[in-house]
Amino acid sequence: MKNVVTEKLFQSPSKYIQGPSAIKNAPIYLGSLGKTALLTADDVVYKIAGAALTSSLEQAGMKVVYVRFNGEASSAEIARVQDIGAQNKVEYVIALGGGKTIDTAKAVADKLGVPSAVLPTTASTDAPCSALSVLYTPHGEFDRYSFFNKNPTVVLVDTSVVAKAPARFLSAGIGDALATHVEAREVRNAANFGGGLPTLLAGAISARCEEILFKYGKLAYESNKVGAITPALEAVVEANTLLSGLGFESGGLAAAHAIHNGLTALEPTHKMMHGEKVNFGTVCQLILCNASVEEIDRYLELMTSVDLPVTLAQLGVTSVTDEELGHVAELACAPNETIWNLDCVINVDVVFNAIKGAEAAGRSFLLKKGLL
Repeated sequence: MKNVVTEKLFQSPSKYIQGPSAIKNAPIYLGSLGKTALLTADDVVYKIAGAALTSSLEQAGMKVVYVRFNGEASSAEIARVQDIGAQNKVEYVIALGGGKTIDTAKAVADKLGVPSAVLPTTASTDAPCSALSVLYTPHGEFDRYSFFNKNPTVVLVDTSVVAKAPARFLSAGIGDALATHVEAREVRNAANFGGGLPTLLAGAISARCEEILFKYGKLAYESNKVGAITPALEAVVEANTLLSGLGFESGGLAAAHAIHNGLTALEPTHKMMHGEKVNFGTVCQLILCNASVEEIDRYLELMTSVDLPVTLAQLGVTSVTDEELGHVAELACAPNETIWNLDCVINVDVVFNAIKGAEAAGRSFLLKKGLL
C-alpha cells in the first residue's frame, strides 16, 4: 500500500539477549512471563538444549509442558500445539529451534493470547524477533503470512548452541539477512508489516545489517565450521537475528521474498533452507531493479564465499521449463505479495525475465570464478 499511509511505525521484541551460555540464565529472563510454559522443539533440538532448559526452569519452580514439533509450520500443526497448550492452561510459549519451530510457536502464543519467548538454536533466519509467521502447506509450499498483535516478549540467543550448529544454518541466515537492506531501500514509500511507513531507524538498521555481513560474514562462517565463538560470529548472529529481524519487519520486504515464495512451488527446492531460496531471490531483485554489474558481482562474491546458492541448479532445480518458471513468477506476483511494494514496473513477464536473468548472472559469475 503506497502513498496513502502517513504515520511512521517501528516495532520490536521487548527484550533481546545474546551471548555464550545465555540459556543458563533463562529463568531470570522468563520468570516474569508465568509459572507454566509450553515448550515446543523437535527431537534433535530437545536433546541438544531442551532437556537442560526444562531442568533449569523446573529448578526455578516453573512447570514445562513439552510438545514435540512435527516439522512444518502449517495451520494443522499450530492447531495441534494450541490444543495442548489450552488443555494445560499455559501462561506463555517457548520456541526452541529454527525458523519453522519459531513461526509455529509464535502463532500458537497469539491464538492462546499469551506471551512468547523465542530461543533460536541457529542463526538461520530473521524469524525470532517479528510479530508474524510464514506458514506453509503440509507439503512445504508457501501458504500465507500470519500477523500477530505482539512481537515476542523475550528473544534469547545462546551463541554456544548456535556455534555448534552446522555452518550451513549460519550461511542460510546470511542469505536471509542479505535481502534485508536490498529490499528495504527500495520500499521506503510502502507500508511495512506494522502498517506504517518505515522510520529512519529501520533504514539505518538494515544498512548496518548489510555492512556487518560484508565485513564479517566469511569470517563468521569459517568460525562456525570449527565451533568457535568469535567476535565475528557474535556480530553475524546479531545481524542475522536482531538487525535483519527489525530491518525486514519495520523496513519492509519486496521481490526477494516474493520470489522465494514462488520458488516453493518447485518441489526440489523443498530440501533447501528458507535463506538459501531468499538468496536467489535477492539476485533476482538486483536484476529487476537494474543494478550494475559491479554491484551484482559484489553481492555474488559474498554469497559464494559462504556457499550460498546463486543458480537454480544450486537450489536443486537441475531442469526446469519456461512454463514452470512462469508459474513461479505468477506466484511471486500474487495479489498482496511484497513484490508490489517496489516502485518499478511489475508484471509476470517482467519477473519471469528477471529470474532468467538472475540465473544467467549467477552462472556467469560461477564460470568466471572457476566454480562451475
